[in-house]
Amino acid sequence: MAHENFTRVIEFILIGVSERPDLQIPLFFVFLVIYGLTVTGNLSIITLTSVDSQLQTPMYFFLRHLAIINLGNSTVIAPKMLVNFLVKKHTTSFYECATQLGMFLVFIVAEIFILAVMAYDRYVAICNPLLYMAVVSRRTCFLLVSLTYLYSLSTAIVASSSVFSMSYCSSNVINHFYCDIVPLIALSCSDTSFPETVVFVSASTNLVFSIITVVASYFNIVLSILRIRSSEGRKRAFSTCTSHMTAVSVFYGTLLFMYLQPQTNHSMGVDKMASVFYTLVIPMLNPMIYSLRNKDVKAALKRFLTNSCGSFKLM
Repeated sequence: MAHENFTRVIEFILIGVSERPDLQIPLFFVFLVIYGLTVTGNLSIITLTSVDSQLQTPMYFFLRHLAIINLGNSTVIAPKMLVNFLVKKHTTSFYECATQLGMFLVFIVAEIFILAVMAYDRYVAICNPLLYMAVVSRRTCFLLVSLTYLYSLSTAIVASSSVFSMSYCSSNVINHFYCDIVPLIALSCSDTSFPETVVFVSASTNLVFSIITVVASYFNIVLSILRIRSSEGRKRAFSTCTSHMTAVSVFYGTLLFMYLQPQTNHSMGVDKMASVFYTLVIPMLNPMIYSLRNKDVKAALKRFLTNSCGSFKLM
């Protein structure tokens, strides 16, 4: 019996969003629609900001990479999740689980920092418009995005390797719909103090640095907008950052709700719903936020559809 209790885990079982059998098919179609909209919306943003000549600015360069990150984040989670709604055995191998966690961390950390970079971009555009193209040059844009991906990759490697360096014995049931850090640490039969410290320090540092950057940027933006004398000028300046402010509020609001709630109110059910929101719902909402509230993107979409229809008629 003692030998059975310490059998090394070679695969994990994912509980999923819900254990109720009658909800599996309805949930499959709900999340299939969400993922379909996510792929369509983010691919549209990536295409428009790549091919439209009027969207070749730093703001849309960063928006393109936000769309890439959102698409990557949801793709790491959704396909496996959708398959598990249709099969009885929700298993994932040890290395598949480690890969999913690592890729998820790459994209979630990258999103945290790309939102901070976009806030800085809006700060320079509104507070120092004459120096904008000099400060946020093409080289600077590539450097900021490259550092974001490099840092997120290194963070993911350190965090995921610390989690999977622990021993997992006998219990292999993950109370989640993907391989996440908290339920994995809960399964370990070894000392969890090191991975918990690594994850806490990394998550705290990333969130605090990013939130300070965003808050400081928008504090200065608001002060600059209030100094503009004409109401039309204030409205124009404010309209250039409303989409980003909405996306930031939704994303950080979800993360803060999840991590700052009292431990007495903390439950895996709440964690799952919050995880659904920032891994699947927010990547679906961001293209809508930037499309519906942005005249440039809507105009670019019209031009793209007009040119596509024209090319189709000539064939």
